Parts: sequence; structure tokens; C-alpha cells
Amino acid sequence: MRIINLDTWPRRKQFALFNRFDYPHFNLCANVDITQFRAAVKAREVNFTIATIYLLARVANEIPSFRCRIRGEQIVEHEAVHPSHTIATDGDLFSFCTIPYDPDFAVFAPRAADTIAHRQEKPTLEDDPGQDNLLYLSAIPWISFTGLLHPIHMHPVDSVPRIVWGKFFPMNDRWQMPLSVQVHHALLDGFHVGQYFEQVQTYLGQPEQLL
Repeated sequence: MRIINLDTWPRRKQFALFNRFDYPHFNLCANVDITQFRAAVKAREVNFTIATIYLLARVANEIPSFRCRIRGEQIVEHEAVHPSHTIATDGDLFSFCTIPYDPDFAVFAPRAADTIAHRQEKPTLEDDPGQDNLLYLSAIPWISFTGLLHPIHMHPVDSVPRIVWGKFFPMNDRWQMPLSVQVHHALLDGFHVGQYFEQVQTYLGQPEQLL
């Protein structure tokens, strides 16, 4: 982790502007093409949820601005951020489940499976106090949504990105999936979220680079 020097940071003016907003988050939703990715997951008999968590976390780790967080008057950049995913539990409820990130899918996938199984037996709605090297991920597999808004804490500031995917659907002989990305505008702009969507789509179209 490194502390960013605000005196020399290129986006210090944007940070100062948006960090004063009452609600500084913004959200972008778009469909991504999962045709090749879905076929590869099936062919390799890989768990779709785990593969998707890995893909979304990998792209976030490859873009430095997605690893930045606001801590009081400082901005820190983590070396790695880890997916904290919601998983279904008994009684139509859910649990948080933080999975240690690894850039190697062969390492990440079995670790994710074990962590998810543990959390299904021992659910929790707590994160470690002060932990912000996370990505909040979730799936809404019942709806092909076109918009999404998350509840967030404003005091203290919460700058962890929220990333959600929805129910995929066929369109023109291809498979589409809605993807929502919500970020703190003091740290990221539409340009950075656009980078995220572009890289996600690249990997979805070339799943052999992932799995």
C-alpha cells in the first residue's frame, strides 16, 4: 500500500471537487457479451459464479484507480483488492464472503470454493473494521436490470467500488449480461469505468486468457 501525495496527484482538483458532494458516487450499467466466456466455462466445467468473481476482480486489480481508497484526509493505493461477494444462505438471506484475490485462476478458484462453503455454514454480515482493500460484488440473477443504486455510508466516507451482474439473456444469437459498476467520483471518472468495461469485455471474448 502507498499513500498518494495530494500535492502532486494529477486529479487533485477533481478529488477536491467531488469529495465535497453529499452523494459523490456514480453508477454505470451496460450489457456485456458473455457468449465465448459462457461456452468456455461450460466446456471446462468451471463454476460460473467463481469464474465471474475472478474476472471482475482481476480487471479491478489491473486498473490502479480501482485500487485507490479514501482514508480520512488521505488517499491510499492498495497493492491488491479482494472480492467481497454476497452469497445465498438459508431462508432467502445472504452472507458476505471475502475471498483472497490471486491473479492465478488455478489458485483462486479452489480457494474461492472453500471460502464460499465455509461462509454458507457460518454466515456473517461483518467485515473487518476499517478494511477497505475490498471490492463489493454481487449477483442479481433474477433480473436483467438496466439501472442500479447502492446504499452506502457517507460518514465515514465509503469509497469501495460496487460491481453487480444480472440475469443473462439471448440477443441475436449471442448471450448478453447486464453489468453495473458504482464508484466514488473523487477517485474515478467515466473514463476509468469505461476502461473497466472495455477490459472486462476483452477477457469475456478471450476466456483462454483467464481460465
